[in-house]
Amino acid sequence: MDEHNRPIHTFQVCHVMEPNQNNWLRTNWIPRQAAQKIYVELRFTLRDCNSIPWVSGTCKETFNLLYFETDEPHGATAHFHTNDYAKIDTIAADESFTQTDLGDRVLRLNTEVREVGPIARKGFYLAFQDVGACIALVSVRVYYKKCPSTLRNLAAFPDTVPRVDSSSLVEVRGACVENAEERDTPRLYCGADGDWLVPLGRCVCSIGYEEIFITCSVCGPGFYKAFAGNIKCSKCPPHSSSHTEGSAQCHCEKNYYRASKDPPTTACTRPPSSPRNLVFNINETALFLEWTPPSDTGGRKDVSYNVFCFRCGADGQACEACNSNVRFVPKPTGLTSTSVVVQDFVAHVNYTFQIEALNGVSGLGRSERQLANITVSTEQAGPSLVGVVRKDWASQTSIALSWQETEQPHAAILDYEIKYYEKEQEQLSYSSTRTKSPSVIVTGLKPSTVYAFHVRARTLAGYSSYSPKFEFTTGDESKSFSKNASFQYLLVLVIVTATVGGFSLLIILTLFLLITVPFPGLKTYIDPDTYEDPSQAVHEFAKEIDPSRIRIERVIGAGEFGEVCSGRLRIPGKKEIPVAIKTLKGGYTERQRRDFLREASIMGQFDNPNIIRLEGVVTKSRPVMIVVEYMENGSLDSFLRKHDGHFTVIQLVGMLRGIASGMMYLSDIGYVHRDLAARNILVDDNLVCKVSDFGLSRVLEDDPEAAYTTTGGKIPIRWTAPEAIAYRKFSSASDAWSYGIVMWEVMSYGERPYWEMSNQDVILSIEEGYRLPAPMGCPVALHQLMLLCWQKERSRRPQFNDVVSFLDKLIRNPSSLLTLVEDVNSFPESPEDMPDYPLFISIGDWLDSIKMSQYKNNFIAAGYTTLDSISTMTIDDVRRIGVSLIGHQRRIVSSIQALRLQFLHVQQSGFHV
Repeated sequence: MDEHNRPIHTFQVCHVMEPNQNNWLRTNWIPRQAAQKIYVELRFTLRDCNSIPWVSGTCKETFNLLYFETDEPHGATAHFHTNDYAKIDTIAADESFTQTDLGDRVLRLNTEVREVGPIARKGFYLAFQDVGACIALVSVRVYYKKCPSTLRNLAAFPDTVPRVDSSSLVEVRGACVENAEERDTPRLYCGADGDWLVPLGRCVCSIGYEEIFITCSVCGPGFYKAFAGNIKCSKCPPHSSSHTEGSAQCHCEKNYYRASKDPPTTACTRPPSSPRNLVFNINETALFLEWTPPSDTGGRKDVSYNVFCFRCGADGQACEACNSNVRFVPKPTGLTSTSVVVQDFVAHVNYTFQIEALNGVSGLGRSERQLANITVSTEQAGPSLVGVVRKDWASQTSIALSWQETEQPHAAILDYEIKYYEKEQEQLSYSSTRTKSPSVIVTGLKPSTVYAFHVRARTLAGYSSYSPKFEFTTGDESKSFSKNASFQYLLVLVIVTATVGGFSLLIILTLFLLITVPFPGLKTYIDPDTYEDPSQAVHEFAKEIDPSRIRIERVIGAGEFGEVCSGRLRIPGKKEIPVAIKTLKGGYTERQRRDFLREASIMGQFDNPNIIRLEGVVTKSRPVMIVVEYMENGSLDSFLRKHDGHFTVIQLVGMLRGIASGMMYLSDIGYVHRDLAARNILVDDNLVCKVSDFGLSRVLEDDPEAAYTTTGGKIPIRWTAPEAIAYRKFSSASDAWSYGIVMWEVMSYGERPYWEMSNQDVILSIEEGYRLPAPMGCPVALHQLMLLCWQKERSRRPQFNDVVSFLDKLIRNPSSLLTLVEDVNSFPESPEDMPDYPLFISIGDWLDSIKMSQYKNNFIAAGYTTLDSISTMTIDDVRRIGVSLIGHQRRIVSSIQALRLQFLHVQQSGFHV
């Protein structure tokens, strides 16, 4: 009976009374299928020899498990050769039963698992040999492990069998699901236990498709998606529709249009109706036209106006377009205001003006022009009293004019007004002057420039019409000075001097701009403290969110300024997303509000998958909030403590790689974090680590005591580089020191750095050369990187791009993580004790470092694949593999000799490469 008192079938043997037992049980032939390594799970019972009376030395408490590989199954009558079988292991029981147990019918089952591999033949037999035990074999389960087919990031990954070497990962490239396309090559790594590790790359849904449950589903009628990406299908904008599935855009309804520059997300619009309430007013000789905007702007805001002028004769004669003398201020076309001034028209004439309203879709389709008409009589304008205007003389800055009256005025002329402007600036501005006589000298003009002049007279009845336009040119400056040779020489000298000085100034300004202004595409961090008004920085770098779109669900923690909550953010046109919300507690001061929002001003400048993403802020209502993406697994330190020992080394290295990638981005744009620690790293449900908490630097300038306290967000001693503690020298190098501490936290699963040592003891110990020892199970390569980050001389610490490159090599070569620090006889405890040898991973890396990468294939073809294998090479060996240039031979041999000395030094210190 089994443990549930149900009958079971077993293979039993209990020949314990007779010596020299050799009993065999063999399985049928088992096809290997895709397995490279097989696992055998045995469930059995075994009786304690001491419980069997009258048994001396013949009773055993073990049996043997064996196997035999073949390509074909043997027949049932084939002779059974025990010598063909290789022993897997001797199996012993953890629990054995006694006579009492047998009487009580209590079954004490043992379960043992053994692995066999590599298996190369098409199939195999398993055999069980008894040498004198009392045993019952209940079940045998034979299986192999594989990473099951899965869908990740919209990519399908097939069943994958791990490699026999448990330290090596199988890189598998995924295929995008139907109706998806690659954004970055999707990859997964298959681990030895059948688990998928280190997801990289992704696919996105194509145009017209959206992601639903790891598939790309077609957008239905009435919806569209214009761009490839993991965004949802959108409902068609107003006055548009899509009648088929998978639409990239929605088509406009009849009589509605989109302009060529309108994105597909905009509503379809139509041309505006005509302007309304067109009126005019003549003030002396200026005609003012005014109107109100159309009652229907067509749904657009880019409404503009054109003014058309027609001069109409008497007795129903046809109208003709006004001549060029009629001027419009500011201009006749492209007006954005609803008024225009008409000048230089002729008196005693009927004019018809048409005002046309347009917008961005006017002219599309067959829509009629939308015009407002008005007819204006200029009878009330005074007649022109000025005849031909003459230029009497001109200098480089002045023109003398004179004119005569065209007719005898009915009243005495009080004075004249002269209006003038540069011909090229006709529509922009003009100047005027007055004179009582029919002549004037206009001064303050530009040399060699054409000016237009209009003259009108003023009587007791008012102004007359302006005279026609007369154009005159000022004198040429170069001709004015040609008579004075000495002055001309002085002028040339001044010009040359100014040119040289100006060129020098131009060079200085160019260099300054090259230093201070970033190149296009290269983003540079801007300190919010450089803004006179801090709120300006918030609104420039952070998006204001309507608080009605935020739903707070629960409190998940407390921050320096208030509570931290989780909730949902509703984005128009998209589904709700989970977010974390930092709130500013009530009763705050303006300084606290500024400090609270300062972090948002910083975060809003970052755009990197390993930096926490800012969704926006709420500043125009209470409570003031900062909204960021929600990270399901919380802070890295508490997450690691909660899952102590649950991750493989490769998974931990993947986390470290993500943190280093985020720090590399911050370093590249010129931002120094100053508080890098595992508590300030957040983890999402895919184990992606993101750098967060960007508020520390605000305190450093304000509190001189912050260097020796860890409360209130001030300098955290255990994570901070010595020069930052002593001299406040924060830089990317001090962030590299902090990164080394984060590495130690990750490899120790969230243990507190320096344990219970006081801050003062930590400072003194570091100054004396002490560094944190490697955590248990830490690979040598990772602790070596920690020690490099903890170099006292900050210039010797690695840069973050070097760290990312090094971790990438470890991920691609997991065997480099097999050597653990505790397996090494002697390992340096501080950076100063480390031998000076390079961190090469392969022959290719070594050749790259000495700029001899063209010979990689030569070394590999000759069988040199590790640094150990080249350590004995001579110059003859180098020639033999095909290096013919003498200079290259010498460089390679010199490097080999240096490596040989370094290996000798390392081996003498007990360190194994």
